[in-house]
Amino acid sequence: MVPSIELSPQGPLFSRLVAGVMTWGQWGRAMDTAAMEAMVHHCLSLGITTFDHADIYGDYTTEEEFGRVIGRSPGLRQQLQLLTKCGIRLVSPNKPAHRLKSYDTSKAHIVASAEQSLRNLRTDYIDLLLIHRPDPLMDPQEIAEAVQQLQQQGKILHFGVSNFLPQQLQLLRAWGLRIVTNQVECSLVHRQPLYDGTLDQCMEMHIRPMAWSPVGGSHFFKPLQAGEQRSNLSNYLSEKAAGAEDVLMLAWLLKHPSGILPVLGTTRAERLTAAAQAFEWTLNREEWFELLEVATGRHVP
Repeated sequence: MVPSIELSPQGPLFSRLVAGVMTWGQWGRAMDTAAMEAMVHHCLSLGITTFDHADIYGDYTTEEEFGRVIGRSPGLRQQLQLLTKCGIRLVSPNKPAHRLKSYDTSKAHIVASAEQSLRNLRTDYIDLLLIHRPDPLMDPQEIAEAVQQLQQQGKILHFGVSNFLPQQLQLLRAWGLRIVTNQVECSLVHRQPLYDGTLDQCMEMHIRPMAWSPVGGSHFFKPLQAGEQRSNLSNYLSEKAAGAEDVLMLAWLLKHPSGILPVLGTTRAERLTAAAQAFEWTLNREEWFELLEVATGRHVP
């Protein structure tokens, strides 16, 4: 069973593995309501109670599709935690006013996006709202005002960021924003947060980071095309954990002292079941560094 963990002191209690729904809808498997409902209940049976959304997923449709599941089961909302993101303006047939992809972290946009997410998800509150990406034009005062308003109205319970560098997160903190997580790309394949201060800052702030693409993307495990060769990391994972390579990659992330919450992007129930087994792997320090060495292709300095 997947355990739960506090994102920060007095912060939300989330499942240590998070179900990422980006490809549940039109951007992937295109599940109907019944299939989504079955996946939600499968997640809950494993102890995965937290679901990761963004307003843009499925060309602005996936939140609403997920909301139909909540609408069909009135008691379901109390069993799960919903987080969503805003701040990206995507070019989409569903947003004809958007001429080009851009960012918008104005107070008006944050409030409007959060309120639309509430309607889409058929809920009175969002457990956690994240700014999806740092905006070169972001005004921390406007963001602080938007978050304060939404929290005072009970529309969002907690606030965080996604894909922020440490100095960008610190800028928002300087305006009094209480940030409970930074969701970043992190895996054996993408190791930058280990070295750029992101995970260090999370530990300093006593907050838990989230990791999207925690196994390096599904392409990592797809069959090789003509002329392609398996990487040294692929070969090593296959040797050490044949058929469970992604579980070993998750175990590597889970060992980090920052308490990373991997966001699982799979649409397959059996892979969610397998992922829950990552808590049964116990890597010692040498095994952890051996994986790092194979991934980087060199010894640590």
